[in-house]
Amino acid sequence: MQVILMERVAKLGQMGDVVDVKSGFARNFLLPQGKALSASQKNISNFETQKAQLEARNLETRKEAEDLASRLDGESFIVIRSASDAGALYGSVTPRDAADAATSGGFSVDRKQVALIQPIKDLGLHKMAVRMHAEVTATIILNVARSIEEAELQATGKSIQELAAEEEAAAEFEIAELFDDMGSAASDDFDDGSEVVADETPQKTET
Repeated sequence: MQVILMERVAKLGQMGDVVDVKSGFARNFLLPQGKALSASQKNISNFETQKAQLEARNLETRKEAEDLASRLDGESFIVIRSASDAGALYGSVTPRDAADAATSGGFSVDRKQVALIQPIKDLGLHKMAVRMHAEVTATIILNVARSIEEAELQATGKSIQELAAEEEAAAEFEIAELFDDMGSAASDDFDDGSEVVADETPQKTET
């Protein structure tokens, strides 16, 4: 099916290009979202007539998107999830979660603008792409943790494995100190100034 693009579409073309696409892709995605029109002679003629206005409008919206993207790009947002001790998530993290987190952080982001760069299956810092415009994309970071405290530690660059190792080392240190204290207390019992008196009872001599 031939369509005329009303905006730049990744891997397809620029605004005004007439391209061949699968009918399902056109009917289910491009046409409903206003990204393209069927390439009829009438639509092509109308586009040529309105081309200057469309390009001006696209430039204006792109500048607005670039301004927002410059503020959003690199921002980090916390998402709390349950996970195993090894850091494997019990639930998923979706584009909607990212959009909600960004919106709560003061940015207007729709879930349809968010794309997973790669599936999120573990705790940690994960990048997600946010398409602000057909030609403008920002990258945000989701700090996926089991608690706010854990998220703050992860933000310093420590992985869940490093955090677990530190907690284990701290626990072992506390146990070692406890045994040291017990040993010192036992030693103090013998060093409190008392003397051990020898048993001076006469012993019988066998004949």
